[in-house]
Amino acid sequence: MRKTYQGACHCGAVRFEADLDLTQSTYRCNCSICRRTRFWAAVAPESGLRLLAGQGDMTQYLFNRRKNEHWFCRHCGVRAYGIGTDTPIGRMVGVNLGCLTDVSDEELSRVPVTYVDGLHDRQQVPAFFSHL
Repeated sequence: MRKTYQGACHCGAVRFEADLDLTQSTYRCNCSICRRTRFWAAVAPESGLRLLAGQGDMTQYLFNRRKNEHWFCRHCGVRAYGIGTDTPIGRMVGVNLGCLTDVSDEELSRVPVTYVDGLHDRQQVPAFFSHL
């Protein structure tokens, strides 16, 4: 069931709300950026993410094929979300679950996770993923 959650970067300059269904799978990936930033994404349609503050405080990072947008707070460096433009489901938003401010650890512990091998082959689970 979809619910509206509140979220923010670490310093609070960027604030947002996102419509997410945390009974659906979330994603942990081993690609170079997700592994380094420990990004844990819940998928939302583009209309499911609304910035409440901090549009001017965000900076975009593009790498590799330069298709997926990685958005960071320029003050604290936290990636609150990313926009996937080259995904199996088309354009979508990946909301960083670590940035949600109104979700309990208990609720997060029940969220299903799909592990994605973005480093080698997105169609398979990585051989090792407990560290993700």
